[in-house]
Amino acid sequence: MNVLARINAGSSQPIVPDPVKDTTPMPNTPNAAPTARPLGSPRTYAGPSIISSALSVVGRLESAGDIQIDGKVEGDIRGQGVRIGTTAVVKGTVTGELVELAGTLEGKIEARSAVLTKTARMTGDIIHQSLQVEEGSFFNGSSRPTHGK
Repeated sequence: MNVLARINAGSSQPIVPDPVKDTTPMPNTPNAAPTARPLGSPRTYAGPSIISSALSVVGRLESAGDIQIDGKVEGDIRGQGVRIGTTAVVKGTVTGELVELAGTLEGKIEARSAVLTKTARMTGDIIHQSLQVEEGSFFNGSSRPTHGK
């Protein structure tokens, strides 16, 4: 198991985060204290993973869930649903069940369903089952439908 630790200036002791707490009480036990949940246990969906507009990433991003990009990414992105916001700039291949582009992408989209909103700026190819291009978007490349990917 990997543990992220940080050393305090002037101290040799690492700062290790507390274990993840499950704040839901046990059934039939009112006001029960929260119990520590093992780090590898399944979690409920908490929303998309977000790359904010203040963040730049160089490298590959992968998520079993949804990803929202508002910053800059140079590398490939893979998720169930990938939303590239209006402030985002991406260079690479974006892969997902649903890819929604509202920002700038130089690269490729591979998706079951791809949507280019009116603020989208796309240079590259789109491989899709379903493609929606809104009026006002910019698309310079080719689109190719696939069957049952």
